[in-house]
Amino acid sequence: MTVRIGILGCGRIGRMHAELLSQRVPGAELAGVYDVIPAAARAVAEQFGVAATASVDELITADGIDAVAICTSTESHVDMIVAAAGAGLGVFCEKPIALDLKLVDDALAEVERTGVGLHVGFNRRFDPAHRAVHDAVAGGKIGELHLLRITSRDPAPPPLGYIATSGGLFLDMTIHDFDMARFVTGSEVVEVSAAGAARIDPAIAEAGDIDTAAITLSHADGCLTVIDNSRRAVYGYDQRLEAFGSEGLMASENAPAHGAVRHDAAGTHVPPIANFFLDRYTASFVLQWEAFVGCVAERRPPPVTGSDGRATLVIGLAAKRSFAEHRSVAVSEIDP
Repeated sequence: MTVRIGILGCGRIGRMHAELLSQRVPGAELAGVYDVIPAAARAVAEQFGVAATASVDELITADGIDAVAICTSTESHVDMIVAAAGAGLGVFCEKPIALDLKLVDDALAEVERTGVGLHVGFNRRFDPAHRAVHDAVAGGKIGELHLLRITSRDPAPPPLGYIATSGGLFLDMTIHDFDMARFVTGSEVVEVSAAGAARIDPAIAEAGDIDTAAITLSHADGCLTVIDNSRRAVYGYDQRLEAFGSEGLMASENAPAHGAVRHDAAGTHVPPIANFFLDRYTASFVLQWEAFVGCVAERRPPPVTGSDGRATLVIGLAAKRSFAEHRSVAVSEIDP
């Protein structure tokens, strides 16, 4: 079966998904695209030889379409999930589902009512190195997990206009790390303690956000996760995991651009790490799509569910409250 997928939103992430579906995902076919800016949709449509529709409804009701990928701005996600679910389509939605917990619950209620599959785009679960850490923990290879450390640092901050509407660092950037904490430990988060500051650009503080953070998560099984974030790492896109247990350690390190190494009188010179998320995580995006396509074709539940998306939002809201109130916050305070 070929799964025909439409793209809603033709910005950077939507264009990337369109390219992957057109060229790199077996069993998938790009069925059409839509963007609120018609010129953006036309550009992607022309590049990949598909139709650009004039509305969301036109795309989700197109003949033969099986699923949609929602790559639009966050505030539009819920309406599009509800519309696609009502049309009986499989739904792939970029994170977060929404910035408000009630809106997420409204979307999940419609997904449950219609019985469609909703996959939330936490692609890092599919990164081969990160997944190897997960598998080692799940398989007991490092004994009882005591501590998970997650480092996630971007090479440069996003535009200030994006920051103002992103929901803040905890809901935009750290939300990936919250998902990895649940995924790798296999245990729910029960308490959050977050500290942060604007250390890179005062304009980020003026926009009401932070660019540097340290977060501690307490899990139901007693394990701790420590996350550090920065919006600017001058040496590249820094993405690492370290799981420390009673019988050893398993880590996912940054991969160099290539394997060549030079040695001379000044020392040892190695290639730089990736400087962009597309370079670092292309394999994870492809593997994520392969998993989603298989689930749509075989009518199986998706690998990362709406409930996973909801859980990370709850953790993110607890982190925001912890930072604002300078105290640890139990997840039950956000979601009784």
